[in-house]
Amino acid sequence: MKTILLVCFLCVSTLSIAQNDKEIINKIDNINTKALQLYDNKEIVNALQLINESKKLSESINDTYGSALANFTQGQIYNAIQEYDAAESRFLASLKSSMEIKDNYLTANSYIHLGRLYKNTKSFEQLHAYYRNALHYAALQDVKNHSNQDASERLLFEAHIGLCQTFLENNLIEKGLTYLLRAETHLNNYESSKAAQSSLKYVEGLYFVKKELYSNASKKFNEALELIKDDNNLDIEASLLLIDIYEKLAFALEKQGLNSKAITALLQYNSYKNTFANEAYRNRKAVAKSKFLIEDYKKDAELANSERIEQLQITNKVKTLNIIISIALFLLLISLVTLYRSYMSKQKLTNTLKFQNRELELARNEALKSSELKSKFISNVTHELRTPLYGVVGITSLLLDKNHMGEKDNKLLSSLKYSGDYLLNLINDILQVSKIESQKIILKHTSVCIRPLIKNIVDSFEFKLKETNNKINVMIDEQLPEFILCDKVRLSQILINLIGNSIKFTESGYIHLRLIIDEIDSEYVNLRFEVEDTGRGIPQDNFDSIFDNFSQLDENNNINYQGTGLGLSITKNLIELFDSEIELRSEVGIGSMFAFIINFKIDKTAKSQSISDNSSKRKSSVKQYKILVAEDNKINQIVTQNLLKKADYACTVVANGLEALNEAKNNKYDLILMDINMPVMNGEDATKKIREFNSQIPIIALTASDVGSINMDSNETYFNDIIYKPFDNYEFYQVIETNIQLYKSKSSGSSNLVIAS
Repeated sequence: MKTILLVCFLCVSTLSIAQNDKEIINKIDNINTKALQLYDNKEIVNALQLINESKKLSESINDTYGSALANFTQGQIYNAIQEYDAAESRFLASLKSSMEIKDNYLTANSYIHLGRLYKNTKSFEQLHAYYRNALHYAALQDVKNHSNQDASERLLFEAHIGLCQTFLENNLIEKGLTYLLRAETHLNNYESSKAAQSSLKYVEGLYFVKKELYSNASKKFNEALELIKDDNNLDIEASLLLIDIYEKLAFALEKQGLNSKAITALLQYNSYKNTFANEAYRNRKAVAKSKFLIEDYKKDAELANSERIEQLQITNKVKTLNIIISIALFLLLISLVTLYRSYMSKQKLTNTLKFQNRELELARNEALKSSELKSKFISNVTHELRTPLYGVVGITSLLLDKNHMGEKDNKLLSSLKYSGDYLLNLINDILQVSKIESQKIILKHTSVCIRPLIKNIVDSFEFKLKETNNKINVMIDEQLPEFILCDKVRLSQILINLIGNSIKFTESGYIHLRLIIDEIDSEYVNLRFEVEDTGRGIPQDNFDSIFDNFSQLDENNNINYQGTGLGLSITKNLIELFDSEIELRSEVGIGSMFAFIINFKIDKTAKSQSISDNSSKRKSSVKQYKILVAEDNKINQIVTQNLLKKADYACTVVANGLEALNEAKNNKYDLILMDINMPVMNGEDATKKIREFNSQIPIIALTASDVGSINMDSNETYFNDIIYKPFDNYEFYQVIETNIQLYKSKSSGSSNLVIAS
């Protein structure tokens, strides 16, 4: 009975102590929150008073988190009043405590503030280590601030900005640019303040200063000023940023010879600097006068001793409880033994999990290496295949356009073109999957006459229809508007894939292509596309799997239906880009039907001379545009030149980037098609030189390389667009005409460049 009463008393005492500690922790949190608000409002003395109270309470109950947060806030306050030794001491104390409790937010934040504090006193290697440590902890899970809000993106942004500045100040400019671009990405991932946006613009200006592009630097500094001036209540860090911006702006303006503007900026710099210095002095004086500083960072031992004396006095008042406490300690010892055994068991499990995690990490790294090798191999092989294919497909198409060829020769050329197109589609399918997965496809909506488009698609299957003894029936709703706005290339690719799939699995049968209006009003039309065949059909249990990459029906017995297994997967993803879904109805032995509905805007202003229509309509244009083609491959020169002439473009062909540069200097052109890999001077270098005297002319990269292989050394190469060889003729004309029309319609002095990287 006595034992039961003792256990009950111990439980009640433990709960009472725990409840009391919880109340103190809540009080500490409230004090810290209020102190942070006072610091943000520049009420330094009051903030420091509350922080000292918070530290005292935290140490009384060993609240490590409260102590870490208080030390961090104290570091900010001491830094604001230019007590740098005290600030360093508090940040280091905060770092130590936050690492003990594994608080990733405070750890990363402490490293960032120490990096800023040491900017002018530590070596490059030391600063780099501080910011790299900040990146490490900011990238971990559970990076939450005092308000329990996720702050990982903000900390990653600040760490990357710090690294960028460190590299720029040590003249490692390209390394600095890498971290600058990463900082911009993280800034866009959270609801950033005006000060953060201004900080990014400021560092971009520093980058241009290092590149000696002082005009661009001035522009960025002015943008930073506009952002930070919009903030009516600047905190201390924003005030320091404002001073730095004016200082660097004055330097950039002086380098441009704009002395009067430089002097104005310098006066603003001196004004804000003096204001900040005076405010810091007043705050230091007020802190010293209020006796809150008390050399806190030098007297931790004295304060700790005072706390121990107070605890001893409290102990003397409860001597009557010593016997009970002794018994409680005995029971506690038993509990500790039990807990220790449980801890050792968990430790063994933890070690096992750590070992397994290391093995999984090694396996993941090997998988990543394998994936990178695969991507590089595909990129290299497709580049080497696409260049000759461009010549094969292009010249075959040109020969088929000749009227003097015999029927036998036409049949052979048709077979050759079909084989070339098949190989080209195989290569493009592989690359298309990569583009879709990396979300690099953006729809380009232009005016399209739908009926000629459908006719051209159906005509392209003439050879395959004869080979399989199939027929295509086309039905188009009579109420369909003549012109709609859509991405002609992607819509064509969807229909070509679906029709080709039906032809492949149908022999001596019919393929029905239907365009049916689902809904229509004065502005938009919902158009339903149906592709139905009388082929072998698809089992119902394969309905989902056929849309997976590399999926094929009856893989063990699929000899007559060879293919990559990518067509339907690509089609499904392209349809989803149009905000639609693919429908499938099928019955084995009867046939299959694929359908989807897309909402198009009706183009009421389009005429029969739409840029997306065939080349004969293009020739009726009043204006004949001049295009400069830079291409070193002789066969590719012939193909590109003939395609441009077919669409009534005037063109000049040069064999390398240097010749293209001279032509662009001496003659006026409406557009430049620039190959990337050329002798004497490559396309990127030539484009950069052209941009020095002509920033307006549209320059399109015409290349067999994929986008990842362009500009691998991070040099800036300014292109307006990219066309990959071999290309779809519709896409070729669409990209050219769109860029020319945009060039003609732009106001003078503006530019719209895309950095291919």
